[in-house]
Amino acid sequence: MPLFTVAAQLAIMPFPEIDPVAIALGPLAIRWYGLAYVAGILLGWWLARRMVSKDALWPGQVAPLTHRHLDDFLVWVAIGIVLGGRLGYILFYDLGPILEEPIRAIQVWNGGMSFHGGITGATIAMILFARKNAIPAWSLFDIVASVAPVGIFFGRLANFINSELWGRTTDVAWAVIFPTGGPMPRHPSQLYEACLEGLVLFVVLQILIHNRLALRTPGLVTGVFVCGYALARIFNEFFREPDVQLGYLLGGWLTMGMVLSLPMLALGLWAILRARRSAAKR
Repeated sequence: MPLFTVAAQLAIMPFPEIDPVAIALGPLAIRWYGLAYVAGILLGWWLARRMVSKDALWPGQVAPLTHRHLDDFLVWVAIGIVLGGRLGYILFYDLGPILEEPIRAIQVWNGGMSFHGGITGATIAMILFARKNAIPAWSLFDIVASVAPVGIFFGRLANFINSELWGRTTDVAWAVIFPTGGPMPRHPSQLYEACLEGLVLFVVLQILIHNRLALRTPGLVTGVFVCGYALARIFNEFFREPDVQLGYLLGGWLTMGMVLSLPMLALGLWAILRARRSAAKR
């Protein structure tokens, strides 16, 4: 009997029977994916307000922005994430099919969001908001970076519920047979990402903030977050099945997720070095 057939029969992690639609009110359907975005943004906003309340964490022991700033910024960052995430997916993963059939651009069920596009959209929103309100941009970056793993965690759980972005075929004991992934058992790569890019990265950043007072060095938390996400994403790409319309790049092992994460790694290292140089000068 083939190895994968045996693994399929012995898989000890059955796919949970969770309806992707959380609430259905007549023709209106609220999906877990949308709720994940809302939960991530709102919980991140609540955590950010708590950090702003602790003046001792900040340079000069004075928070550079207020609760009102965060309340106003909530709308800006939500728009930046959604627009950037969708445009990023179109440009990086689905440009060819959309050029042939433009209506696909608004058909989110034919492809969702790109994290790299979402973080780009959020960054643009942060820059514009900081300039408009005369807020130190790097401190705003640090606040958002410190809570971003919360949104990533919920988003990856929603990917798992949607049975999308699943992993490569495997014979590990915790493999999952996804409803949309064919008969073969696969890595639950969404859960790997939720753990590394979400939980682990969040804990690391909170330790830096509260034990090492990293917010007193503007840009340091941002750099650690960007580097941490890039490294975690590159690692997880070895278990994640690449998008079918792109496949593997350069000889069958490189993926678009890896390609997009390499510039992030470089930017994160630059942000860390810049923050340390600025701290040394001060």
